[in-house]
Amino acid sequence: MPMIRIALCVGAVGLATACGGQTASAPADQTAVTGQAASSATGQPTTTPGPAATVSGTGAPLAVPEQLRFTATTVDGASFDGASLAGKPAVLWFWAPWCPQCNAEAPGLREVVQANSGTVTFVGVAALDQVPAMQEFVRKYSLGSFVHLADTDTALWRRFGVTHQPAYAFITASGQITVEKHQLAKDDLASRVASLH
Repeated sequence: MPMIRIALCVGAVGLATACGGQTASAPADQTAVTGQAASSATGQPTTTPGPAATVSGTGAPLAVPEQLRFTATTVDGASFDGASLAGKPAVLWFWAPWCPQCNAEAPGLREVVQANSGTVTFVGVAALDQVPAMQEFVRKYSLGSFVHLADTDTALWRRFGVTHQPAYAFITASGQITVEKHQLAKDDLASRVASLH
């Protein structure tokens, strides 16, 4: 049991040391996650279609990519089902409260979210800190118009192959997922989001 705790701590420290353009070491169990995005040493986008499951909803069955088959808890303590993102354009934003790049891009991100309200679903995925710090970050930048997940064990970060922040997962309505592991200026983000429509 002590060896498992040491391994988890080492993985968390590896993630915590990276911010912006630097790359952290990937956690040892990263490749064990089914449907995870491929890593890119150059920081270039990686695309993963992923195997899909079929679930019944209202109307036609909906394909849910493997990476979206997760449940999580929001920073406010509510339950969140990743499958709810299937069949519509969505953006996951991976951030940490103390990250300078995340703080710098938050106001621009808020504007892009507002401009795409009702057409693209945004979800923040916060990690590498405690929930109160995550809640304060959301309040500080008025980001409460979209859901933020408290990924306190970095399970979702690992699921999408994220090893540093900020990073994004762009999800098309057809289920194609592209992960970009770098900061995006507001105009670049707006362009990427527009391509999801």
